[in-house]
Amino acid sequence: MSDETSPKLRRGWTTGACATAAVKAGLQMLWGGMRPDDVSITLPKGETPVFAIAHMAQGADWVEVGIEKDAGDDPDVTHGALICARVAASSGGVVFKAGEGVGHVTKPGLPIAVGEPAINPVPRAMMDEVVAEMASEFGKAPDVEITISVPGGTELAKKTWNPRLGIEGGLSILGTTGVVRPFSCAAWIASIHRGIDVARADGLTHVAGCTGATSERVVQELLGLPDHAMLDMGDFAGGLLKYLARHPVPSITIGGGIGKITKLAQGARDLHSKRSQVDFEALQDWTSTPVSDANTMLEAVTRAPELAQRVADEALLKIRDILGEADVVPSVVVIDRAGTILAKAGL
Repeated sequence: MSDETSPKLRRGWTTGACATAAVKAGLQMLWGGMRPDDVSITLPKGETPVFAIAHMAQGADWVEVGIEKDAGDDPDVTHGALICARVAASSGGVVFKAGEGVGHVTKPGLPIAVGEPAINPVPRAMMDEVVAEMASEFGKAPDVEITISVPGGTELAKKTWNPRLGIEGGLSILGTTGVVRPFSCAAWIASIHRGIDVARADGLTHVAGCTGATSERVVQELLGLPDHAMLDMGDFAGGLLKYLARHPVPSITIGGGIGKITKLAQGARDLHSKRSQVDFEALQDWTSTPVSDANTMLEAVTRAPELAQRVADEALLKIRDILGEADVVPSVVVIDRAGTILAKAGL
């Protein structure tokens, strides 16, 4: 049963959906004198969720509304955060500003221009539509300054990929459907794609994708790469390499522990322990030392140290297969748990 249909996992709402609901409630109060307890919006696919108002404040010519972000059962760092929108009279259409805890774009390659608040295109479009709807309902010109803020967002952003992607000062306001799918891989893979976009826009010639923090540190130090060259691959080797095949960077290094790189060498593209396993029977074909009964790859490579180089070489072949005819030169770095390099290929 898929994540989307599993009754055990509750869906949530994106920061973009929460911000849009806050804008609508704010305009109801600013233009209509209403003070709603909740507000409903229409999402891009037609759903109409209802959001409770968690915060409301008013000044002479502005209203601020806050919606508490509910990410459902997804392990989202913004779950429980207050997503606030302050609406105020403006001129010349809708103007977006970043308040406390919302970042600004500092690198090219993202869907928002450098210097702009980190409010993605779909949330902007959703808020534009709400402004037009409310302006029509209350007989007002659709001229609004919208300031989105997330109290505590600057600290939360340190737990995301924003600093590496070139979003500084806080969080991004995200969402293409308005819905958070529980434990979805899509958001992670989308961040990998944006990382490649940023690297290309910045003219980088060498990037790296690693399975974890230790391999990332080792590869970055080995190659002297800047932070924004380090793509947050995690277990999604296939997602990174398939996108890179369509959007090439001259060189890519894949780094990881011996276990996960072995899975890649054996043909896995998702390296998560729940979705792929090392085939120790097949591994026996790569060495004359008995390893088919090993419990872990570390045990296997302790028995047969030459396996590490074979794993690196085979992984490099699999990476080349995924990249196809793309003008990308790949390489591989294999480490142990302590961060010692066990083998390299293509370097």
